[in-house]
Amino acid sequence: MINKINHIGIAVKSLEKSIVFYRDVLKFQYLGSEEVKDQKVTVAMFRVGEVKIELLEPLSDESPVAKFIEKNGEGIHHIAYQTDDISKEINHLVSSEIKMIDETPRKGAHGTEIAFLHPKSTGRVLTELCQIKGETHE
Repeated sequence: MINKINHIGIAVKSLEKSIVFYRDVLKFQYLGSEEVKDQKVTVAMFRVGEVKIELLEPLSDESPVAKFIEKNGEGIHHIAYQTDDISKEINHLVSSEIKMIDETPRKGAHGTEIAFLHPKSTGRVLTELCQIKGETHE
């Protein structure tokens, strides 16, 4: 079951510059940075209340985030919903004829398993499901 918004992903050209704004100006709690090689990004995570902000900087021009920035500029990239059973949620979405980018979970940043829904099925909003490893509520 989807139980909350986990984070909002924001595509940026420079984590170095963007971290200063979110950490020092907005005073959001900085949770750290991590390179996610298979997604070709470095991410920085911040907490603001119950929600996190995830900044995504592309590692190469081949990164999907680099292509997003090239097409749209910096800005909101995706919204991520937290679930307690990502495989069950994916199966439900597939059976509901929702187009998926990921039909099996993959490793995400900060100890999560993730799967993306295709924007064509979500009103043009790139949507991510995430489950924190080891966290289930059966």
